[in-house]
Amino acid sequence: MRRLSLHATRFLVGTPVSANTLTGLMILTGLGAAAVATVPTLWAALLAAAGIQVYLLLDCCDGEVARWRGTTGPAGVYLDRLGHYVVEAALLGAIGLRADAGHPAGWTLLGLLGAVFVLLNKAETDLVGMARASAGLPLVTDAAAVPRTAGVRRARSVASRLRFHRAIGAVELSLLLGVAAVGDAFAGGLQATRVLVAVVVPLAGVVAVGHLLSVLSSSRLR
Repeated sequence: MRRLSLHATRFLVGTPVSANTLTGLMILTGLGAAAVATVPTLWAALLAAAGIQVYLLLDCCDGEVARWRGTTGPAGVYLDRLGHYVVEAALLGAIGLRADAGHPAGWTLLGLLGAVFVLLNKAETDLVGMARASAGLPLVTDAAAVPRTAGVRRARSVASRLRFHRAIGAVELSLLLGVAAVGDAFAGGLQATRVLVAVVVPLAGVVAVGHLLSVLSSSRLR
């Protein structure tokens, strides 16, 4: 998508559209994709996955436009991070609602629990910077992020190689939804979507807990 965004950015810098406006469009596109994902049909899942690709494209373009124009700043960073919080949580909640065929019940609650795990995982990263700033400490270094406990350090290394945490990201999750929707279309029903929710939500919980342990066992808060 970065290769495509460079061409889009070349066009956008010649327009009055600001980087923050692109970020706003990114958020709206991502939320729109999440809303479409709640519809329990194959075409809705594929359209949601395509919408998330546009969301990714805009995510690339807003930063490129800001850097090209020299308009980077905290407002843009804030809006961008907020967008990722909202869209990634909304998508997982939407897939839970889809698993209930659009009628909120147990799968919807499970999807919302997964959304909480997604938000917690992101907050664990951002709160490190806030805590250090409140204590008058400089930005955390890469060396400080390494856990001091050998067991946690090994677990972090394995997780980093397997990259299973990426399954809860909006782009990867939308693609998994597309695969599940194809399975649903062949089998007739929503069993594949429900399997996806049943796997991804506990995974999101493991990622959130593992991330918290990694932060607390490192020197990031020292």
